Amino acid sequence: MVVSHLAIVIRIFFYKGVVVSEQRTAIVTGGARGIGAAVAKRLSADGYAVAVLDLDESSCADTVKAITDAGGKAIAVGANVADEAAVAAAVEKVTGELGAPTILVNNAGITRDNMLFKMTVDDWDSVMNVHLRGAFLMSRAVQQHMVAAKFGRIVNLSSVSALGNRGQSNYSAAKAGMQGFTKTLSIELGKFGVTANAIGPGFIETEMTAATAERVGVPFEDYKAAAASQIPVARVGQPEDIAHTVSFLASEGAGFVTGQVIYVAGGPRD
Repeated sequence: MVVSHLAIVIRIFFYKGVVVSEQRTAIVTGGARGIGAAVAKRLSADGYAVAVLDLDESSCADTVKAITDAGGKAIAVGANVADEAAVAAAVEKVTGELGAPTILVNNAGITRDNMLFKMTVDDWDSVMNVHLRGAFLMSRAVQQHMVAAKFGRIVNLSSVSALGNRGQSNYSAAKAGMQGFTKTLSIELGKFGVTANAIGPGFIETEMTAATAERVGVPFEDYKAAAASQIPVARVGQPEDIAHTVSFLASEGAGFVTGQVIYVAGGPRD
């Protein structure tokens, strides 16, 4: 696998005449499958050591294997991102095994779609806890390492649903909240060399969108075709489309890009 950003990921400095290199470490939450797995693999290809974090550590095995088989360095980490103690333990494990994390991709997410009058309190709380509480806990735990290194990249996964989407009042609110959270992080952490940006995916072909098609009773191929017909580039997105954008935002070259929401949706969004 080609390591495209290795030169900027490996920091080289001299200590008593000896050249020392330090590989940066990234954490990708929700990294077992879909967008998270694609992001983890891309960051590894860019030269980072990657902690693949998901609720069930064993579910990360395929992503970790794909990375290590390609010559990268990765570990699986099991943690509920909405649990404060679990997050602290996870970040401690990553720091001990891979080094202090200075790149964080808050991708973990769930859906509990329903119309407002049918939505339960548990539907609401579950989505808020994973998306917003999870991003808060992970960012708070990792920022100390970024501040110490005077370098950090936080990339939060929002969604075009932040603009409003029928049957997703909980998910839309969480994804809109992610944007405000991102902008505030950029203001608070910018002076320490830490950037924070959000990506708002449009229709991405994943297990989650396949489950949505099944829920509404539409064959997935028909569901994708209908979505593609409304997208200017005339196709649905792939997890790799999001991974490419994360790759840029995590790079040295993105140091003057912060507090932004980038919609990766195949067309313009308001």
